[in-house]
Amino acid sequence: MTPTSATTSFESLAIGDTIAGTPFAPTRETIREFCDASLDYNPLHWDDAYMKGNFGKTSFGGIIMHGMTNFGILTKMLTDWLYPMGGVHRRLETRWKAPVKPGDTIVPTGTITAKKETAGSRWAVIAVEIKNQHGTTIAQGEAMAEFPPAR
Repeated sequence: MTPTSATTSFESLAIGDTIAGTPFAPTRETIREFCDASLDYNPLHWDDAYMKGNFGKTSFGGIIMHGMTNFGILTKMLTDWLYPMGGVHRRLETRWKAPVKPGDTIVPTGTITAKKETAGSRWAVIAVEIKNQHGTTIAQGEAMAEFPPAR
């Protein structure tokens, strides 16, 4: 599935327009690959024996995906949507709400919440969210996109 929106330009953007991103189903292998790529070998992400216990006051019941993978999934959704119409991803802030485990399927979405034109450019604010196959919110936040005027 690719990002979908009837929007083809800044002018056609409307508050409430939605963006649908590509679903992602993490596996033990993709989580381990992120450990290798990020150099983040926290045992939360690879050590089954460690994860049998409690992490602080939380028990995840097994290894979990890196939260930064959520960030990458949201960024992919934004850039896949923006670049064909000349937009640029400028900011992304997120909060992790729930863990993601191997076997889950997560889907990013976005909703345009504001548009603004300034002397130098045009901007859109996008509420972003990732939910899992059960409808649980995994991550949420806000992004900003710029649509530079044609020169």
